[in-house]
Amino acid sequence: MTYNSLFSVLTDESLVEETLAHATSMAARYDAHLDVLCLGVDRSQSGYYYSGASAIVLQETIARAQQEATAIETKARALLKNSSLRWAVEAGVSQLADLGRHVAARARFSDLVILAQPYGKGRGAELEPATESALFEARTPVIIAPAGGEPVPNPGRIMIGWNESNEALGAVRAGLPLLKEADVVHVVVIDPPTHGPNRSDPGGLLSQYLARHGVKVEIDVLSKTLPRVSDVLLRHARDMDADMVVMGAYGHSRFREAIFGGATRYMLEQATMPVFMAH
Repeated sequence: MTYNSLFSVLTDESLVEETLAHATSMAARYDAHLDVLCLGVDRSQSGYYYSGASAIVLQETIARAQQEATAIETKARALLKNSSLRWAVEAGVSQLADLGRHVAARARFSDLVILAQPYGKGRGAELEPATESALFEARTPVIIAPAGGEPVPNPGRIMIGWNESNEALGAVRAGLPLLKEADVVHVVVIDPPTHGPNRSDPGGLLSQYLARHGVKVEIDVLSKTLPRVSDVLLRHARDMDADMVVMGAYGHSRFREAIFGGATRYMLEQATMPVFMAH
């Protein structure tokens, strides 16, 4: 298993260079083809179109999105033109409410999606649905490139957030090409259950599975000494100087995550290293 086809979505001209740095370094590492979708996003409220807006106003919003798409495409092509990679760039326009459909339609035919960090200062509202559509509709693993972070195509120290969930196991399976080449992989278990088949050996079956794939594994069992599990994960990732975090995305429903927050959202907000996620 390897990553032969990579995909990235660009919706903000200011994030083109940062996102493509991660995407191109990963493509170079695996000698993969990189497809880039440059989207100009019409961010106006969808109901606005049905409340008597004039044709001139509607045309202006579309024209603005087209200008954004052209600017993003121009910058992406300028950064890729001298590259030795195999790449393709496509530009288009989408309404915010329909963006996920366009992303998923292309992401589902890739092995790995590289996206900008969706939350934080100056991050557009379109980054969240782009991330969710790649994970849920396309069912494709995603690497979230942290704001200001350096590309890490060969992560030597990887931390797995392990909670026995199907989402976490799916992320591990999808991340095997990276895990097999790491110097060490830490399986992190927080407050393991005191009852159940794995109570005496938390993370043991996963470490056995990984070891059979040639992965060098260590198990770290931690206590939940901070209010959120994600706080503990992030602190441990920083303490061990992790190059990448691997975790399942949205173990709870997305509705609950949106209302109450959750490990997924908090990790995407606060992580300073690339986060590899799958659902």
